[in-house]
Amino acid sequence: MARESGSVGAPLLVLAKVSAILDCFSAEAPEPTLQQIIRGTGLPASTCQRLVQNMVREGFLDKDGDTYRIGIQLVRWATPGTIGLDIVRTVRPILHALRDETGETACLYVRDGAHRTVVSVAETRHVVMRPFYVGQVMPIHAGAPGKIFLAFDPEARAAIQDAELTRFTTHTPDSWEQLDEQVELARSQGFFAAFGERNSDVGSISAPVYSHTGDLAAVLGVGFPVQRVGPDDVERLGPAVARAAREASQAMGYRPPEPHPTAVRAAAAPPVRAGRLSAAGT
Repeated sequence: MARESGSVGAPLLVLAKVSAILDCFSAEAPEPTLQQIIRGTGLPASTCQRLVQNMVREGFLDKDGDTYRIGIQLVRWATPGTIGLDIVRTVRPILHALRDETGETACLYVRDGAHRTVVSVAETRHVVMRPFYVGQVMPIHAGAPGKIFLAFDPEARAAIQDAELTRFTTHTPDSWEQLDEQVELARSQGFFAAFGERNSDVGSISAPVYSHTGDLAAVLGVGFPVQRVGPDDVERLGPAVARAAREASQAMGYRPPEPHPTAVRAAAAPPVRAGRLSAAGT
């Protein structure tokens, strides 16, 4: 491994250490102490302290008492990169990859009050299909994308609180109790599958896309005719949609919080009982 000086690889090594220090700053922990930075990077204390001091001198970091925060110089450099940031342009390649992987139409949705709007589409190549088009507006209480908005957007529930839960088909949730159960399932799974809720012959599977701030930015998913895709396909398609949504979130600059060690141990432990993925009736 190259040393910090006297080697062609030294600048890259230093940049890796600077990057590791900057990774210690997040929306959840915006002002770590030096000891927290040392622990987070795993760097030797003297090396970490020297780099942090240099980063403060250059305006990469600001020091406030015993804590540090991202410096105004980095904020100034980052500003041009946020101008014109377009979620549709950013996520489009991921939509096309999801379409190619699943064979079904992939869509991106944003919320406007009590409704969801399609803002990008990668259309299936199947002859038998249900049309989805940019600008298409649908209610958020019916269909898989709406359950994701309700599960991960704190303002979505308030937007429909006074609205009537219109029943489009026999599978449309028409009570708050039923809708809340579906929303909780979406939250626990990280994705949701719905069949025949808005149109009796249409289904969808959706997952959340987060912005760099950790807020819900959009919902990504696939839509399909129910004669081709049914509940038995959820175990195959649900994780694929969730994986694409994670890739889209990363493309938007989102960094998920590190899991607590206790949660990691619990996840590694064998389950008490086996469960299966659930799908609700889009």
